[in-house]
Amino acid sequence: MWTVSGHARRLGRVVRGFVGEQVVLVAVLELPRLLRHPAWRRVDPRQGRGVGVVLVPGFGFGDRSLAVASRWLRVRGYRPVGARIGLNVGCTTELVERLEKRTAEHVEATGGRVILFGQSRGGWLARLVASRRPDLVRGLVMLGSPVLDPLGAHPAVVRVARMLARASAWGVPGLLNEQCFTGDCYDTNIAALAAPLPPEVHALALFSAHDMIAPPELCRDPCAECVEVRSTHTGMGLDPDVYAAVEPRLAEWVGDQPEDALRAAEGRSTLSTAM
Repeated sequence: MWTVSGHARRLGRVVRGFVGEQVVLVAVLELPRLLRHPAWRRVDPRQGRGVGVVLVPGFGFGDRSLAVASRWLRVRGYRPVGARIGLNVGCTTELVERLEKRTAEHVEATGGRVILFGQSRGGWLARLVASRRPDLVRGLVMLGSPVLDPLGAHPAVVRVARMLARASAWGVPGLLNEQCFTGDCYDTNIAALAAPLPPEVHALALFSAHDMIAPPELCRDPCAECVEVRSTHTGMGLDPDVYAAVEPRLAEWVGDQPEDALRAAEGRSTLSTAM
């Protein structure tokens, strides 16, 4: 007998199957190289000075997918937190609203504007928040994020997304819906992605010719500094070249933070560590 919960479990297996093999293979191949690289081993624990970072996972992933990035940031003195949007398969507008709320909470916790760090779909969700609320966002990092045309990603990814939309119409909660592809949700968010980023938001977009999911030409945000790396799509969170490119930009963004805000952020970071 068909049930909503049973169909949700089957959809979950499809999404995990689509990305699972890639993740395992990438981890086996890339993690040892990252751990040996100077981008991982060279650490300045005061670099981040308590500045907050919100990590936004890619399509079909949750916060744990960016655990390596979180660790890398934390030991350098940043205060990273997950986006808490669950598995990133929901309605775009709803996810942006939840991410905006999470970002505002982290601004309150750290005492200053934060950095949004998103992979794939997470990058363009983060860009939408940065565009809506530049008062919350100091910088934006997008890893393999097709901001110029989210539906221009690999056809297999788009097929999975459309399947989720059909399931949403059947009553499965928490998924993309048809409005995210053709309706008001789509029109509003595509227009927002096409709009220039506010000048006070620093932005970095990383892309790769080896990315088989998000073509490089869709990731070159004209409002961001664009940097090419040699990485697969799912491997960007484990690629040492990514961290080598990100580190000096983050340090520069932290340096632009007012001294009083930095002292407050450092104080909160020290207090949270002590607790």
